[in-house]
Amino acid sequence: MKISSIPKSGRKGSVVYVNSRHGKVARRHVRPRNPRTPEQQGHRNNVRAVSGRWRTLTPEQRTAWCTATANKCFVTETGRRVRLNGYNFFVSLNTRRADLDLPQFDLPPAEPVFSPNPVGELVVTITGDEITIKLRVPSPPAQYTLVQGAAPVGTGVRTVQHFPFLGLLPPPTDGWSYITELYVARYGVPKVGTAIWIRTCQHIDGWTDVPIVTRARVRAPAA
Repeated sequence: MKISSIPKSGRKGSVVYVNSRHGKVARRHVRPRNPRTPEQQGHRNNVRAVSGRWRTLTPEQRTAWCTATANKCFVTETGRRVRLNGYNFFVSLNTRRADLDLPQFDLPPAEPVFSPNPVGELVVTITGDEITIKLRVPSPPAQYTLVQGAAPVGTGVRTVQHFPFLGLLPPPTDGWSYITELYVARYGVPKVGTAIWIRTCQHIDGWTDVPIVTRARVRAPAA
């Protein structure tokens, strides 16, 4: 007689079993949301193209990528430290370049030395019917600084995980970089009473530094 037992972890039918710090947890399986946005599709196409290009490298070039990853940790755009093999390093670095329409590398570039990210406070102001979203940038950042933004959330939210790429940081004017167009193009005009979260990181030759996260509340214009 066969007995169907509860698995230690994993999915069984429509139920997912997880070993958590509070013991075994069972929850209903929810199909991941896949909106298939143009940005999503473009990134996936770039991953496929870069992955395929790995096979066109010479043995010496592949060895160089593998050597570059030996005994090394890399910082992701979320600030997490991970280990990568040569193939994953090649795909990760060159996909970042492809997403920005920049030339790709056949050999691993030297790891750059980043100056501290100068991007500071986020300020949101409303004057009449006009909204302005800007970042304080008192000194020049790296050649490319990525601006990532979360959808507007309630002011009580303390952690945000999803930061889609909005675009490159516009050149600062009088110490401020205006990102209104980048944000509104993605999410529309945020409502009064919500909060905006922005994450920035500097990009040099496919490498990125530890991201900086800042937030600001959308307040009603002064009477």
